[in-house]
Amino acid sequence: MAGALLLALAVTATGCAGSGGAGQGAGQDTPEGTAKAAANAVAADRLEPLADPAEPRLPVTVRSSDGTEVTVEAADRIVPLSGSLSEIVFTLGLGDRVVARDITATFAQAEDLPIVTRNHDVSAESVLSLKPDLVIAETTTGPEEAIGQIRDAGVPVLVIDPAKDLGDVGPRIQAVADALGVPAAGKELTKRSEDRIAAVRKGIPKSAAGSEQPRVAFLYLRGSASVYLIGGKDSGATSLLEAAGAIDAGAESGLEKDFTAITTEALAQAAPDAILVMTKGLESVGGIDGMVKIPGVAQTPAGMERRVVSIEDGVLLNYGPRTDQVLKSIVEQLYKDDKDSKDGGDSQ
Repeated sequence: MAGALLLALAVTATGCAGSGGAGQGAGQDTPEGTAKAAANAVAADRLEPLADPAEPRLPVTVRSSDGTEVTVEAADRIVPLSGSLSEIVFTLGLGDRVVARDITATFAQAEDLPIVTRNHDVSAESVLSLKPDLVIAETTTGPEEAIGQIRDAGVPVLVIDPAKDLGDVGPRIQAVADALGVPAAGKELTKRSEDRIAAVRKGIPKSAAGSEQPRVAFLYLRGSASVYLIGGKDSGATSLLEAAGAIDAGAESGLEKDFTAITTEALAQAAPDAILVMTKGLESVGGIDGMVKIPGVAQTPAGMERRVVSIEDGVLLNYGPRTDQVLKSIVEQLYKDDKDSKDGGDSQ
């Protein structure tokens, strides 16, 4: 759970901007690679709503993850208190009903909405000033006093369990859809999301099997705050890496916690062939050149080969409607050398 909180605040933790990090991944130091990375970033920054949005059929009563029964009588003014929940509402086709956003809702369709929360810094006054008829939060959203204040004002608050792995994609989508009175749309979006994830997995190179599976370490970097962490079993990245045919090097090396401070010993034990980072985190340390200066990184196979997989902060661990895009980008960057070798061989 602590890892989910840390990652939800990824956009908050740094003021870095620009597109420099998008071109820092493995194989992206060429004009073609940079262009492709930019295209991926643009794709990841826009949502694809369902073609035929359903009209909510309300009222409905649903069970919140905190054990309370929540009756939703209207869904004309919705306030999702995390970027991933906003993603689901918009992709269900109900984005025109969202009146505010969390700072981690970085996709294009939400950019003009007022920011009323930073996940663990919810402003009850700001939320209530927008007169919402439904607030959607996660069990990690806080502070508790603010959530209580919103409820005490008579606003229904639905609490959803935070995303941890690929298995959460469907249940989270359906929980939000049910509360909004569009259960059929939830089933449609769940199927679309799961089908797309399955399609990406089918395209993973056959080399990603057995002893040839790449070892990937997830590093959480915030140079501006001198935060350098390596992800372990509960970081939230394990499911994605395994779906991409890789081994979570941090978890496999015995790191049980969500994140551990980077040390030369920890990196040597993990021995990653590649490093997964958030784009702004990579920017915050000065790109790959700066990252390899972090003690221990340059001595790993990933550091020596400068093999980095960079994914936009606001989408990496959302486990929602865009997870197929995240997985596809990881696969493309991770197996770029395999693809180049194959393409080169085919052209001879």
